[in-house]
Amino acid sequence: MATQRTISAIRTAAPNSVGDGFIGLNAFHPQGSRPFNPFLLLDHHGPMQVQPSERPKGVDQHPHRGFETVTIVYEGALEHRDSAGNKGKLFSGDVQWMTAASGIIHEEKHEREFSRQGGRLDFVQLWVNLPAKDKMSLPRYQDIASSRIATATLPGGGQLRVIAGDLAGLHGPANTFSPVVVADLTLASGQSETLSIPATHNLMVYVLSGQLTINGSNLDRGQIALTNPDGDTITVSTTTGTKALVLAGEPIQEPLAVYGPFVMNTREEIMAAFDDFQNGRMGSLN
Repeated sequence: MATQRTISAIRTAAPNSVGDGFIGLNAFHPQGSRPFNPFLLLDHHGPMQVQPSERPKGVDQHPHRGFETVTIVYEGALEHRDSAGNKGKLFSGDVQWMTAASGIIHEEKHEREFSRQGGRLDFVQLWVNLPAKDKMSLPRYQDIASSRIATATLPGGGQLRVIAGDLAGLHGPANTFSPVVVADLTLASGQSETLSIPATHNLMVYVLSGQLTINGSNLDRGQIALTNPDGDTITVSTTTGTKALVLAGEPIQEPLAVYGPFVMNTREEIMAAFDDFQNGRMGSLN
């Protein structure tokens, strides 16, 4: 018999900026407690107005090791390249799922033509932890076009897009190292839906725009609800029309050592990551 989860906490994202071109909110980060396990970070950049420029802004080259970055573009366009030779462009609806694993150097900026024209930019970046056995795997890059993402109209209207994992009969195209669900949820005014998530998963919902009620608790844009692992369903509803990001996953029950762009299991592994980066063993960007 299905059981409704209860809400354990509602958090309001804090103002945040990254590089010289990404302004928005941070809902959570790797330092401190880990209620969002296996997710490490959620940055919501936008919606912001990008002024026309011949020099694309964003984040210059920087390293990562030990986790994955997931970038979901809702408006505007981004461009990416990394030390493994991958490069790509992301437009509205597209997703980039980059596995840093043993180490990679990359940069993320406004897509060149978008930068020249300017416009609205709105995107989310997630960090997803890797199990210890996979942290030193080879880096990989999944470029997931919007057309590949499993999408369905919900019984009450609105739309569900499943990027990773399984939700409401849809299977996301992203390949993951541990069981996770990443999904976009769009609800029309007056709509209510019940979603089923395995009781073994941590589950959270972030409001991208509008307002959302989850099991009777109200959330505004920029707020995230974390649920208790005491059931396998949640009921979401709205009176305004809302877009939300649903995140769920089996927690990775391992020690965590975090310093800047490196997420490992021990302090010694963090020191080794710095040494490898400083000595060029994560490659380079020309």
